[in-house]
Amino acid sequence: MSDITIGILSFPALLALIFLRVPIGLAMFLTGLAGLIWVTGGSLVPLARLETETYTTFASYSLSIIPMFLLMGHFATLGGMSQALFKAAEGFLGHRKGGVAMAAIGSSAGFGAICGSSLATAATMSRVALPELKRYGYAGGFSTATLAAGGTLGILIPPSVVLVIYAILTEQNIAKLFLAAFIPGIMAAIGYVIVISIYVRVNPGSAGLRPPMPWGERMAALVKIWPVLLVFGLVVGGIYAGWFTPTEGAAVGAFGTGLIAWVNGGLTRATLAESFIVTARSSAMIFFIIFGAAFYNGFLALTQVPQSLAEFVGAQGYAPFMVLLIILCFYLILGCVMDSLSMILLTIPIFWPVMMELDFNFITMAELHAMRAAEAFRAGVELAPDMLRSIEQTLAAGAELTREQIRALGLRRVNALALERANLELTAIWFGILVLIVVEVGLITPPVGMNLFVISAMDPKTRITDTYRAVLPFVASDLVRVGILVAFPAITYFLIPV
Repeated sequence: MSDITIGILSFPALLALIFLRVPIGLAMFLTGLAGLIWVTGGSLVPLARLETETYTTFASYSLSIIPMFLLMGHFATLGGMSQALFKAAEGFLGHRKGGVAMAAIGSSAGFGAICGSSLATAATMSRVALPELKRYGYAGGFSTATLAAGGTLGILIPPSVVLVIYAILTEQNIAKLFLAAFIPGIMAAIGYVIVISIYVRVNPGSAGLRPPMPWGERMAALVKIWPVLLVFGLVVGGIYAGWFTPTEGAAVGAFGTGLIAWVNGGLTRATLAESFIVTARSSAMIFFIIFGAAFYNGFLALTQVPQSLAEFVGAQGYAPFMVLLIILCFYLILGCVMDSLSMILLTIPIFWPVMMELDFNFITMAELHAMRAAEAFRAGVELAPDMLRSIEQTLAAGAELTREQIRALGLRRVNALALERANLELTAIWFGILVLIVVEVGLITPPVGMNLFVISAMDPKTRITDTYRAVLPFVASDLVRVGILVAFPAITYFLIPV
């Protein structure tokens, strides 16, 4: 039996272990270990790889971002930020038809901006919003579906733990991925609000009405969300501005939310110790999944399965967008039976070589010249009047700069290789955001949507089937958003400096 055949057979073996309820990290590790023993014919290579893989996986400095963002989310909860966000959103939206549900979406988006975890966002906002939804007559299934969908914003609106892991796996710039996720995250929140607006009109009995809040109370509630704006602006804005690295930004965010929680009285010795313990447990779970995936993907690399798949797809002559759609459909199906983190760690090393073989050509050489020229102008390059006029005319015509114009601007390495690197980076960022969205859809897709189970556990009186039915319009909204981002990739990357 060839190595490639062994690698392919490992997939059903891995899925069998998962269906037998073996923890996903352990299932990937055991499959990779057994596969290496089979391929190499002994235990010497697997044991040696076990030694080296443990160090190389966890020696990554970027992984320290994960516990920092998780800790930041715990501190934000202790500091009352989730309640402040919901009260502010409820004050401005609650009196509308479906307004309390809209407020839950808005506050989930705000909390996701300082949390980075979907499950944590769903659980935290449910504790805050679910009693209010029940109080004002919202149907149980509609309430739980809304909160499950709102929880997905935790991994889409930066900072995002899943985006950090994607960046590490594909060696991409974390700050650029955060920036690229911002507009799709806003689109997700707006899409969910539109779904709520339509749903309550089609099903009038699913939502009650809340009396308007006086303007004085609204403004008082709005003032109380300043800690959220401060932390988000400091962390995300500081990363974009280059004040500190993403890892440093995560540490600053954890310290800032901890300080706010202490000032508000939510952070004590007992809650601090509890936060550390919960963060350690969550980080250990994530890290073990990362280790299991690294070990399994090392086995796949040895069998040449990813490389062979990339070569096979390239040889078929399929259009790049057709290959992309097949991959996204695979993610949607896989999301029905697997959690988001496991999907990312298992599939990215396989699909990544395939995507890098595809030629999307997002920008042309003329557009690259225009971007580099804009950077030179912002840097204050000095040009003779005739040369400046010539360059402006060339850029206005959408043509490529001449060699003399490039030299006058002081541009370097603006060649075919630079264009290829730019297109590969944009492909990586665009693909990462699309994967993040379809993984997010998996969190609310029956029958194994993780967010659905989290919310249902917090509202046992509501039947899970009611939640399944009510969440389908939110899934449809996500699919529409995926279609828009596939059709118009520039929405994702137009803010990204190339």
